[in-house]
Parts: sequence; C-alpha cells; structure tokens
Amino acid sequence: MLPDQKSSIKGWPADDRPREKLRNKGPESLSNSELIAILLHHGTRQKSAVELGMEIMQSGGNNLCKLGRLSIKDLMKIKGIGEAKAITIAAALELGRRRQASEILEKPVVTNSGSVARHLQALLKDQNREVFMVLYLNQSNKINYTEVISIGGITGTVVDPRIILKRALEENAVSIVLCHNHPSGSLKPSRADEVLTQKIKEAAQYLDIRVADHVIVSDAGYFSFADEGLL
Repeated sequence: MLPDQKSSIKGWPADDRPREKLRNKGPESLSNSELIAILLHHGTRQKSAVELGMEIMQSGGNNLCKLGRLSIKDLMKIKGIGEAKAITIAAALELGRRRQASEILEKPVVTNSGSVARHLQALLKDQNREVFMVLYLNQSNKINYTEVISIGGITGTVVDPRIILKRALEENAVSIVLCHNHPSGSLKPSRADEVLTQKIKEAAQYLDIRVADHVIVSDAGYFSFADEGLL
C-alpha cells in the first residue's frame, strides 16, 4: 500500500522515504519526483516534498528535457516553491546537462556532421534562445576550443566574422565548424544563415582556414551545410 501523500514523509515506512530509499536501494530505484523531493528537503503544510516533486515534473510535462527549459521564475509559479528551492532544482538540472556534455567532450574529435550534432545537442538542447558557436579544429580534427560567439533572441543572433577568425588564429585552427541552434525546431537554414556561411568561408580562405561545416541543431535533429552540398 502506498503511503498517504498528505502525511509527513517522516511518518512513512523507511523504505518509502526518498532519502532512505536512495541510501538502501540506490538512486536508480527512485522516481524523478522522489529525486526532486530530496532536493527540496521538505514540503509545505499542504503537500509533502514528493507531492511537490510530482507537481514540478507536471509543470515540465513529465519530461526532464522540458523541465530543464523552465526558468527560475517559471518554477517559482508553483505554490510552495520559493527562490531557494527553484535555484536548487535549476542547479541540479544544469549539473545533469553538463555531465552529459562532458561525456561527449571526453572524445572531442569531429568525424562527421553527426558527431558535431550530438556534441551540440548536448550543449544546446535546453536553450530557448539562438546560440551561435564555433568549434576550432586542429589538423587531426580534434576540437581545440569551443566558443560561444553570440546569444540572440528566439528568432536569431548577430555574428561578427572577425571575432571568429581572430580566435581561429589564436587557437592555430586548421579548420572550423560553424554551429547554431534553432529554438523554433525548424532545421531549414535561413537566407541569412547561407549568406553568413559564405561570408565566413570566403574570409577564412585568405587565412588558409577551412570552414568544414555549418551545423544547425534543434529538437527535430540536425542540418549539415556540408552534407547538403552548400559549402
């Protein structure tokens, strides 16, 4: 029989309390709501920490990826979630995101557009704004440096090619990969994307630097300029 959700967690059987359950059975035995309950530490007079955890998950459509896109203000709209708890949740989600990204960064070698896309999706999947990044590669296609060039609004961002090429020289890059996300979900490059790509490609040629690709990512997948013959 499940414990009464309205009762205090302290009154639950030990095997049902999130902290004790994690200690005795391991973190994989807990639901997402129970893990969030541990972060919250305690609930309110009306709701247990697990109930609050359930409500937080529901606010993200019971999807951790969608939950990761909620701002601190969004989380604070939930009754019983103040700024401190919202910040704790946001910090935990960011750690999870960085862990996933670091697993990819351990093997920072670009082999094809798919490897670039996976790298980017781990870094940018929770961004609600357009972010333009550049990967600076050495002769072995190893990523020497990754730089965020600009962060824009929902529909676009502004990129200065001079900043990109200056950094390429500083990093002794042999080639670069242009990258950005489309928060709208669309993978079709805009006319501005195409013009910018050609502009950077032509400028880079004077410095003997190759633009290897321009990869656009979204929740729907990715688009590669190189794969589509646009470079």
